[in-house]
Amino acid sequence: MERPAWAPRSIDISVPSVSRIYDFYLGGSHNFEVDREAARRAMEFMPGLPKIMQANRAFMRRAVRFAAAEGITQFLDIGSGIPTFGTVHEVARAARPGARVVYVDHDPVAVAHGQAVLEGDPETAVVAADLRKPQEILDGPEVRGLLDLDRPVALLLVAVLHFVEDADDPVAAVRELSDALAPGSMLVLTHASYEGIPLPPEQAGRVVDVYKDIRNPLIMRSREEIARFFEGYEMVEPGLVPMPDWRPDTAPEDEDPFAYSGFAGVGRAA
Repeated sequence: MERPAWAPRSIDISVPSVSRIYDFYLGGSHNFEVDREAARRAMEFMPGLPKIMQANRAFMRRAVRFAAAEGITQFLDIGSGIPTFGTVHEVARAARPGARVVYVDHDPVAVAHGQAVLEGDPETAVVAADLRKPQEILDGPEVRGLLDLDRPVALLLVAVLHFVEDADDPVAAVRELSDALAPGSMLVLTHASYEGIPLPPEQAGRVVDVYKDIRNPLIMRSREEIARFFEGYEMVEPGLVPMPDWRPDTAPEDEDPFAYSGFAGVGRAA
């Protein structure tokens, strides 16, 4: 297998990666055959997976525009993945020139590619770190140097928490991050769920098996379980809803049924 110039030497390109599979679903070019193969296997059971990822990205852009309109100029995007068109800093700066963004991911390809794309941009940083270790993110020189945690920050956790197992206590990780943020900060979150998927649960479960096979367990949670991440936040209208229903730009009835797989919400810290 030939290693492309953009792939860091340190990574094993024979093992699929969640962020590169996501990149493939979004039509990106930073993925390997091993990622495309895993993605195609998952799509055999759930052909609408690319639509779900597109709905995640579209919600993220609407939520960033909302946060910027509310006066937020700092963004911490954890599980940011590989930068594609319409990234957080592009959307935020369209509304708030000078907005600062720290991207965090534990995939070395996502980090290396992000650093290459954003080189020379003093108001962004890309950090290799893990959501399961919040203090390392908060204490990192990039967050300390770029973000003022005494002023409101939008914390983005888009399509990432469903890769954190209950044993790793994702609710506690989100709380630890939230506790470090100033009043007026926002939590922007999406999460996979069996609720809303236009397929029988056992067929959707086969997709979960594909992710388990590539050692990236996909944890489906109920709306009630997802709502726990927002403890301590005041929900922004319309609350925790399917992604296309959160302040849509277009008529929700025009959406693909698969876009309704999972939930999205924005909370504001009192």
